[in-house]
Amino acid sequence: MDLKDIKAIIDLMKKNSITEFELEEKDSKLRLKRGLNGGLVAQPTEEMAPAISISAPSAMVPVVAAPVAAPVANTGEIDIKSPMIGTFYRSPSPESASYVEVGAEVGGETVVCIIEAMKVMNEIKAEVKGVITQILVENGKPVEFGQPLFKVRPL
Repeated sequence: MDLKDIKAIIDLMKKNSITEFELEEKDSKLRLKRGLNGGLVAQPTEEMAPAISISAPSAMVPVVAAPVAAPVANTGEIDIKSPMIGTFYRSPSPESASYVEVGAEVGGETVVCIIEAMKVMNEIKAEVKGVITQILVENGKPVEFGQPLFKVRPL
């Protein structure tokens, strides 16, 4: 893969708001990841172990990306976006109180919701310090990768 191809991939990532990209070829691997500030980190590796094909579904392990917090242009608020496709839950169980409500102050490690993907409950953290101003998804509804879940006013 040459530099021109990598630049084209980076442009596509920017245009489509993609935060991670990974390409594996027989003798190389390229992984690109955009940070919260839009910076790009490239992790190329030339030598890798041969790929092992696992056909048993029980051996599959989901890869979980960090939530993406992106600033909203007009209001100065930040969106906490879904890092995966799954089902959105506001509380750890149906009988429990919600993790956060509108007006709740959150920090970087504050769990704001759970997204169930492939029967795995994934805790989603705010990764930003601020106050929840809106909850954008209804409890129990499906969410897409990159879909805004909450709006946060930074502190």
